[in-house]
Amino acid sequence: MSDAVDEIRAQWGRERPDLDTWPMGIVGRISRLSRLLDRELKEFFAGYGLEFWEFDVLATLRRAGGTKGLTAGDLNKAAMVTSGAITNRIDRLATKGLVERVPDPQDRRSIRVRLTDQGRAMVDEIVGPHVENEARLLASLGSEERDQLENTLRSVLESLGDKSLE
Repeated sequence: MSDAVDEIRAQWGRERPDLDTWPMGIVGRISRLSRLLDRELKEFFAGYGLEFWEFDVLATLRRAGGTKGLTAGDLNKAAMVTSGAITNRIDRLATKGLVERVPDPQDRRSIRVRLTDQGRAMVDEIVGPHVENEARLLASLGSEERDQLENTLRSVLESLGDKSLE
């Protein structure tokens, strides 16, 4: 079995046989896989009239539970984007009627973002088919391979400091 990354490494092997390109095999595959998954997810969410990032914000609010919502800072940490980007995302979702900004009852200087009833219903409608779609994308893996891959990726993420949503 051979893929595009094998071809890239073979080309480097011909041009620079002094290089040990094993990292390219892993990083290259993760990068290519990320792009392929992004494309598939973009297509899936387009079927619901959403961008992937929109669902990500909505799902973050939904899984946080309760009705008090999250601060823009909390959403920013979960989304790993700039504060300007999260403000833009909140604005766009508010325009669609999926989220609303409300004053924080404990801190009048702070604003919280929470799902509207429409936003909550949309997440609840989509999350099941979304998980099924992800399972479809990973259907080539057996149970043992899934566990091994999940543990390996967790190990790499932890080693790079990605240990929590904060």
